Amino acid sequence: MSATNMIGTEVRRATNSARRTDITAVLGSLTAAAALTGLLFDQIAPFSGVVGFVAIAYAVFLALYALMVSLDDDSLAVRDKLASAVVHSLALIALGALVFIVIYPIYMGVEALGHLNFFTEDMADAGTLDPLELGGVLHAAVGTLEQITIALVITVPLGLTCAIFLNETRGMFTRLVRTVVEAMTALPSIVAGLFVYASLILVLGFQRSGFAAGCAISVMMLPIMIRAADVVVRLVPSSLKEASYALGAGQLRTVWHVVLPTARSGLTTSVLLATARGIGETSPVLITAGFTPFLNWNPFADSQVSLPLATFQLVTSSEETMKQRGFGAAAVLMALVLVLFVLARLIGGRAHGGR
Repeated sequence: MSATNMIGTEVRRATNSARRTDITAVLGSLTAAAALTGLLFDQIAPFSGVVGFVAIAYAVFLALYALMVSLDDDSLAVRDKLASAVVHSLALIALGALVFIVIYPIYMGVEALGHLNFFTEDMADAGTLDPLELGGVLHAAVGTLEQITIALVITVPLGLTCAIFLNETRGMFTRLVRTVVEAMTALPSIVAGLFVYASLILVLGFQRSGFAAGCAISVMMLPIMIRAADVVVRLVPSSLKEASYALGAGQLRTVWHVVLPTARSGLTTSVLLATARGIGETSPVLITAGFTPFLNWNPFADSQVSLPLATFQLVTSSEETMKQRGFGAAAVLMALVLVLFVLARLIGGRAHGGR
């Protein structure tokens, strides 16, 4: 008999599936942790508060779970399952926070969302004491769409061009541009609004308008767009570009026909990240476009409000109906962002050539 047979064959431990004992250990530890923490809060210590209860219960759960796992497995398995429990619990917390962020505005604004006029009227004829049958957020939705469109028209060409420049050229100026882009990612939004207000409105004489707001939003979107696109373009295999050069194509033709189509999906993601950064801005819009309850279809003249700014103004009101309109405007903003993201994914996910 060989030494291997005497020692015995090592049994591989499955880590990709949950056993019945694992489920029992998790449920038992959760129940015991809740009971012990409740006993601690109610009978032993003068503790109170939901946050403290959850924090202590979580620590007790991890300790009890480690103890129960150690009855059947070795120390390596205990550490592995503890790490798995921590990771899964953090994922559940993040998912719960996301669900709460989405559900809470809808729940608080459901009465306003139930009226058709909320989507087809502005607030020109609705006061703070008027019922929900009057007024809506059409003016804010139009302002958001026009301002983000202007911002995208400015940001996408500049962002792509700068990302290509950072990847296709070398030198001191390239390092300077990269440093400026990285510094701009931490630029406060109020500074972007003041910059556009000083340059476009005070110096060049433009009106406070949706166009000025779109320019301010583009200042916030541009560094996000450049950094994300820079990373994506850098991932394009150099062998593809070398093959294009070997066939006689120039640098511009290689970038247009090889680099950009190859990185299309990632570039779409960079546009989405930049849009998510800019579509929720309030202070640049307030400084450069002002606030108005009227519907303004012309982004180049007069004040124009956006959904985030309208949400802020409405929820800070002391009247319950105005708060409901504010939460409804937040729900409309989330729906609008979802629609834009889906359209961008559908467009960016198409194969090269439109097939």
